[in-house]
Amino acid sequence: MQLSALIGYVGIAITVLGLGVFVFLLFPGRKAATEDAGATAGTVLVQQPSVGRSLVSAAPAGYAGWIERQLVLGGRPIGWTVGKVLGWKIALGIMGVVFGMLFVMGDPHPIRIALALAGTILLFFLPDVRVNSRAHDRQQRISRALPDTLDQMTIAVEAGLGFDAAMAKSARGGHGPLSEELIRVLQDMSLGRTRRDSFHELEQRTNVEELRRFVRAIIQADAYGVAIGDVLRVQASEMRLKRRQRAEEQAQKIAVKILFPLIFCLLPVLFIVILTPTAWKMIETLSR
Repeated sequence: MQLSALIGYVGIAITVLGLGVFVFLLFPGRKAATEDAGATAGTVLVQQPSVGRSLVSAAPAGYAGWIERQLVLGGRPIGWTVGKVLGWKIALGIMGVVFGMLFVMGDPHPIRIALALAGTILLFFLPDVRVNSRAHDRQQRISRALPDTLDQMTIAVEAGLGFDAAMAKSARGGHGPLSEELIRVLQDMSLGRTRRDSFHELEQRTNVEELRRFVRAIIQADAYGVAIGDVLRVQASEMRLKRRQRAEEQAQKIAVKILFPLIFCLLPVLFIVILTPTAWKMIETLSR
């Protein structure tokens, strides 16, 4: 009975997924619901194949917009689009159903069925985890590189360079996502965009609060005629303070993080090593 129910469930799941793929392929002409939202947000959507566009249009607008936002924060990796992410979700979901069926065919035990369902769910959400992880890692790298970059820009401005030249020197002399974003800002300004619009685009492409604060300070300084050197000096000092505070916060969390491994991994082994010889000798003494 369990095997029949399982096979019926798997058949229904495969049928639903197959019908979904068929619908996506049958109606490729619908426009994605997130294209207008992406255009108003200042992001440039990558041209997608017809199947990819149909996948995006069939997905909920908020969910497709979230994937698009994560791709923007992740630096738009080559070959990654919203349609491809959704396609991988469907493919991995079908793969999870097939492998889950093969896993429980021999012994349809409830635990094996639960493991198969859990594996299918994990495979289905694996592209979301991967996209979100890449975006988070990239924003963390930007946050870590920001204080040093601001220090370099401050030194260059105080040495007599203009703000744009100092930013170009820091960007081209460094490496990583922050340097890439600063080079993108310089390219936007070289194409005729204003400094305000270029920095607003930088703010849209990142999710680091310190960088957003720096962008707003630069825009206000440019609008009100405040000396850029003073703004950079204040911002660099604040960034160093924030980095020191984050390091202290992480150091204070170490004691809590190692508590559970210490209790469940290290202490039992330590007790076994110390108490086992003593307990063995006590048993030998009492058995005489």
